This record gives sequence, structure tokens and C-alpha cells, in this order.
Amino acid sequence: MQRENWATKLGFMLAAMGSAVGLGNIWRFSYVAGENGGGAFLMIYLVSVLMIGIPLLLTEVSIGRKAQSDVIGSYQTLAPRKPWFLGGFLGLFGAFLILGFYSVVAGWGLYYLWNYLTGKLAVEPSVGYGATFEMFITSTYQPLFWHALFMFITIFIVLSGVKKGIEFANKIFMPVLATLLILLAVYSLTLEGAMEGVRFLFQPDWSVLSNPSVYIAALGQAFFSLSLGVGTMMTYGSYLSKDHRLPGATVGIGIMDTLFAIISGIVIFPAVFAFGIQPDSGPVLVFITLTDIFSQMPLGGLIGIIFFLALTLASISSSISLLEVPVAFFMRAMNWSRKAASIITGIVIFVLGIGASLGMGVLSDVTLIGDNNIMDSMDYLASNIFLPIGGLVMALFIGWHFTKEEALAATDLTGSKLGTVWFWIVRLIAPVMIIIIFLNALEILPF
Repeated sequence: MQRENWATKLGFMLAAMGSAVGLGNIWRFSYVAGENGGGAFLMIYLVSVLMIGIPLLLTEVSIGRKAQSDVIGSYQTLAPRKPWFLGGFLGLFGAFLILGFYSVVAGWGLYYLWNYLTGKLAVEPSVGYGATFEMFITSTYQPLFWHALFMFITIFIVLSGVKKGIEFANKIFMPVLATLLILLAVYSLTLEGAMEGVRFLFQPDWSVLSNPSVYIAALGQAFFSLSLGVGTMMTYGSYLSKDHRLPGATVGIGIMDTLFAIISGIVIFPAVFAFGIQPDSGPVLVFITLTDIFSQMPLGGLIGIIFFLALTLASISSSISLLEVPVAFFMRAMNWSRKAASIITGIVIFVLGIGASLGMGVLSDVTLIGDNNIMDSMDYLASNIFLPIGGLVMALFIGWHFTKEEALAATDLTGSKLGTVWFWIVRLIAPVMIIIIFLNALEILPF
């Protein structure tokens, strides 16, 4: 079976940006920044992306391009009969788990988009936005319908192929998403009191730097925002030809991903401060806090449509990259067709999502890891165990299994002055940072 390739380097960059830009930028970045002091967190986050995120992004893409295989096959190709491929299985399992609950949350976004389009959420419901959200996510069948619809869209794009499905979709989604977010940011800045939110995001309160958890949060956000460790970038990199140079592309992806996060912050924080809402509202910021704000805005119904359309496009662009990880593996390992691999793995992920969705309602008393419900347990296992260890294996693989010359050649950095800096970051600094993130996630560190 001939391996597929991207039609253009731009197509790869847009798809990779689509993978990185998702709920993590629009939803997670905003509430994590809000909980960790705004401006000071942003400064540490930017440094983390530059010093750790982009070097690791280059590492992951280069492994895939060199091996021309999936997340497990890449290790098996480059290090045959050695156990490095076990790190690939962590990425594979992580993709299943993450998309299992991610698609449920993305389905919530689809539900909100539809209800803004029909006008049902343009004005505050009689029971309030908080109760409306709670009743929806705890019901049995409604969330499953939207979860199924979201997975149907994801499966359809992936089974259409790399060029005609993934690349084509991202060439439409990413420019539209950027335009929508910029329009929302401009509107948000016109609100009375908006500058208070801008100062919160861009004027650092250096006193928060005395709290070590802020550094850990920024490092973790940089790591997870760029989709590192789960195998999406390795899989996407495997569809690149050797003619495409990597350093410029990965720097561009890292910068654009960060810009999307910052623009999302400009959308959210001015509106939050303009209406006197606390910026550390947490995960409910998007589905409860912002909807309440939209109802008080001029043209709030239209703003709600634009915002949840942007959220949905970002969710789909990330979900197709997550589904592509197991699809690419089963196409190679089981010799399945792309159509069969997409449908079968998509159905398995949908079933995983049923448990995550019901865990918010009829199965809310079921706990799997500690006191976490089903969805939070899936998130904890994937985000705090599989991804950091998968990312660590990736860094150690290219930093220690490869010689320096092999690593520089794989990343197109031979002869570059930055090559040595990149190599030692990946070989020593990045593994230490990943271990710190990992230990903090397990609550082993004393802060």
C-alpha cells in the first residue's frame, strides 16, 4: 500500500496547527491563565513554548518523517528489536482515551452552537445558564447524540484521506477559525472596562512568580497545547517528504499555536472583566460564564454563534489528528483500508465516550482513579501518565539513541548554530522538565 503524503508544506503546517489549536487553546489556556495570575503566567508560557515546546515539536515531527511510519512503527523502523516502540503504544492508548472524552466535550460545543443558531440560548433560560448546562450534561441521551454527531464528522474527514480529508478540511478550518477569533477579539476590546482584562493578560503581576505551581502550570500548558507526546505530530510528520525542511515549519507551527492562545485570551478576559466576572472561574468559564456574558452584550446572540462555531472548528481540527494516530497504526499493522480503520476505531472511541458522558449523570457515582469520575479518570490517565511518559521516551530516543550527528541530520539542523542548542535541550533539559510536569501531575512534588 503506497503511503499518503501532504499535497503541500502549507497543508502540513495548517493540519499541524489544527492539531495543536483546539479546546486547549480556547478553553484550557484561558482558565489556566486566569487561575495563575494572567500576565506573569503568559510570560512563562511563552518562554516554555520557545525553550521546550518547539524543540520537542521538531523532535516528534522529525522521528515521523525519518521513519515514514505511524507512532509505533516509527520506533520499530528506527530501532528494530529494541523496546523504544513501547513509548508509541502510550501515544496510541493516549489518543483513544483523549478523543474518548474530548469528543464528548466537543459535542457540548456543538450543542451550544446549535442552540445559539436556533436562538434558544441567545437570552438567558429561566433556570439560568448554570442549571441549563448541568441539566444537559447530566441527561442520558442528549449529550450522546451530539457526541455521536461530532464523531461522525471526525470519522468522515479522516476516512477521506490525508490530502482530500485532513489537509482539505484544515485549509478551510484554520483561516476561518483565525478570522472568527480576530473578529471576536476586536469586539471584546470595544466593551466598556475591557482594558482591565487586557492589563490582566499582558501586565504581569510578578508577585505570583514566588509560587512554583505557576511555572509548572505554564510548562504543562506549553507541552499539552502543542499536542506533544500523543503521536499526532509524529503521524503527521510521517506524511512529509524528505524535501520539506523542518525547522522553519515547526517554529511557524509553535508561533501560530501560541498566537491562537493569546487571541483567545483577548477574546475572553476583556469580556470577563467588563462584566465583573472573576478570571479564575475554572473549566466552567466557556459553557457557563461566557454564555452569561453573551446574554448581556449587544449582539450577544450573534457573538455566541461566532464563538461556538470557532470552538467547534478548533475541536474538529484537533479530533481528526487524534483519530489519525490509531488509523495510521491499524492501516499498517493490520493492513486495514483507511475506510475500515477510520470507522472501526471511531466506533471504539464513541463507545469510550459513552462511558465518559454517562459518568456526568447516571454513572456519576462510578469512580475509577481516586475520587475522579469516568471522564476525569480518562483525562488523568492520558494527560498525566501516557502523554508525559510518551514525550519523555520521544526526547530520550532522539537525544540518546541517536548520535548528535544523526539527530541533527534528522531535523535538518546539520551545520546550524542552533543545532547544538536544540540537541542539548532535547537530551537533557526537556527530559528534566517533563519529569517535573509528570511528578507534579501525580502530586508527588511539594507544591
